[in-house]
Amino acid sequence: MARSEELEEQRDLWGPSTEIAKGQRTAQTWVAANKDLTTKTVLVIKNLSEGDKVQVRVKAVHGNGSIGTTVLPEPVLIKHPIDAPKIRLPRNLRGTFIRKAGQALNLSIPFQGSPKPVITWSKDEQPIDTAHVNVRNGPVDTILFIRKVERKDSGKYKLVVQVDTLVDEVVLDIQIVELPGPPQTMKMLDVWGFNVALEWQPPKDNGNSEISGYTIQKSDKKTGEWFTVLEKHHATTYTVSDLVMGNHYNFRVFSENLCGLSATAAPCKDTAFIPKIGKSFNLPVYQEKDFNEPPKFTQPPADKTATAGFTTKLYCSVRGNPRPKVSWLKNQMLLDQNPKFRALTSEGICTLEIRKPCTFDGGVYTCKAVNAFGEAVVDCKLEVKAVPVAQ
Repeated sequence: MARSEELEEQRDLWGPSTEIAKGQRTAQTWVAANKDLTTKTVLVIKNLSEGDKVQVRVKAVHGNGSIGTTVLPEPVLIKHPIDAPKIRLPRNLRGTFIRKAGQALNLSIPFQGSPKPVITWSKDEQPIDTAHVNVRNGPVDTILFIRKVERKDSGKYKLVVQVDTLVDEVVLDIQIVELPGPPQTMKMLDVWGFNVALEWQPPKDNGNSEISGYTIQKSDKKTGEWFTVLEKHHATTYTVSDLVMGNHYNFRVFSENLCGLSATAAPCKDTAFIPKIGKSFNLPVYQEKDFNEPPKFTQPPADKTATAGFTTKLYCSVRGNPRPKVSWLKNQMLLDQNPKFRALTSEGICTLEIRKPCTFDGGVYTCKAVNAFGEAVVDCKLEVKAVPVAQ
């Protein structure tokens, strides 16, 4: 009874033993992978060398001393774990990538994958021309470089990243554009009034890019200078208006795409002449206005009170054509010869200056204006007060 309990205890302590052998199945050098017996059914074998082929067998050791062995049917190749390839395509390359002819093309595309992926580039399902296109492959990215792109470089470029049997691929649509050719066969459809109707055909060569519009220009035959009538016009017909009578005009049109205007224009072979409209002009007869006018006072002199010994002035304004002659009177007596009084007339303003008047200079003053068509008279009163004597 004691012997059976001892065997049961040993059976609980013993377990599987794992051994490995490098090389083919015929190799007889087996090395224990675990030093001690274990009851687990999982074991990690460490410190193996990459590239080796390892044969693995497992021994089950029972408490009664019996041993059972299981061998893997095929050797195991030791290699790094595989990280699936993944291309990180930049956002600007997810659509059509447009470049102008003559520019440099430098595309860097990152990727991931382990071990080191195999990179393959192709254009339109054909290998790329390495003499014209440069490719540099790094551990985490690949670069496609063309020093000076040409129109023939347009196409679909496929990038394939492969790790073992795992593959990731993307297709880049690259479009190389250049200036378009000129429009075709520009002609004049009609000329009427101040207008000319024109028509042309799209260019044969659009520069590998959609035509975004047309630029119409006109030239007066007198000056020979070209002026732009309209830019970015989408239709292939246009009517030029507001032309000048009596002038001859030439026309031309440019095509335009992403790169700009075409290098040359399509000229119109015909010349448009805008005829003068025959109309007679009769000069209207205007009645001559009579500007003659008799004198008229627009502002009469105001009555005034002055202080004896202090110079004072009287003012009035008069108009008339021809310019009237103005004279001043005091109590109906002419003052033109009296040095105490000075009369001035400027721009119709009449002024009478009375120098240091005394009480005897008070009275009625009259201003009289006379020309060939009549006369006008205005009066005012002047009172001169004596200065009170201090007592």
